[in-house]
Amino acid sequence: MPNPVVSKASTTWNGDLFTGKGNTSLDSSGAATFPVEWNARAEGSDTTTTPEELLAAAHATCFSMAFSNELKKNDTPPTEVRTTAEVTFVAGTGITGIALTMTATVEGIDEETFQKIAEGAREGCPVSQALKAVDITLSATLA
Repeated sequence: MPNPVVSKASTTWNGDLFTGKGNTSLDSSGAATFPVEWNARAEGSDTTTTPEELLAAAHATCFSMAFSNELKKNDTPPTEVRTTAEVTFVAGTGITGIALTMTATVEGIDEETFQKIAEGAREGCPVSQALKAVDITLSATLA
């Protein structure tokens, strides 16, 4: 059995929810620190990240990895997989849904098999498993 890998991130928050601000750091990799604030979460922003944007990044990555692994098992490894994830947040309600959109270049696979493998990856990727409380849709296109 593989050893568990623990990934770590942290946030420092200053002030109350509505007027405060903070920074979220990717501690395991040290790859980045991002500013966070409520207004970005509730109203959107092109300069400040949100928990939902970070979830979207994690989900797009996890799905792409799971899908490429399943394609390899099918003896049809992908040339390229491009995935976007859109996580919808409603203030006062929470996260209401996730939409995955994926386009992949895969040689030697038929559309039916492609869709079946994509759906299996949507259901089985660890981030999808962790987020089962919300509806997760998938639009998969074979390029």
